[in-house]
Amino acid sequence: MNADTRTSRAVAEQFVERLGKQDQDGIQELFAADIDWYVPGSDALPWTGRRTRREEVAPYFTLLWPHFVHGKSEVVLERMMVDGGDVMLLGIFTHTIAANGREFTTPSAMHLVVEGGRIVRMHLYEDTLTIDQAFHAGRE
Repeated sequence: MNADTRTSRAVAEQFVERLGKQDQDGIQELFAADIDWYVPGSDALPWTGRRTRREEVAPYFTLLWPHFVHGKSEVVLERMMVDGGDVMLLGIFTHTIAANGREFTTPSAMHLVVEGGRIVRMHLYEDTLTIDQAFHAGRE
């Protein structure tokens, strides 16, 4: 394993650990000043979209996490693949929505790019239709 791969794996492991602890400030510390962050979604899900600065990382989580019932979320990391600066995290997210009590589960893939020991790119791929439907259940 080359040095880039080792560094990228270590950063990704820190990312996953801090995510599990809901340590938004610790997660933010792992990112470079300028980033390429993308979470697909809609205007109805205010945490989705693009971010370009490290300072936008912690607010993403402080906006997202209150929408879920504390203690009723599960993230299962099924696989981590690392090749140089590229990291793929494959997992399954299960959350219960605070506003309506509805639970949803979605497979997810997250592509991180690590350069100089910092995350410069985070793109999340998940079933945004399932998430949107869970949040808006009962609304016609």
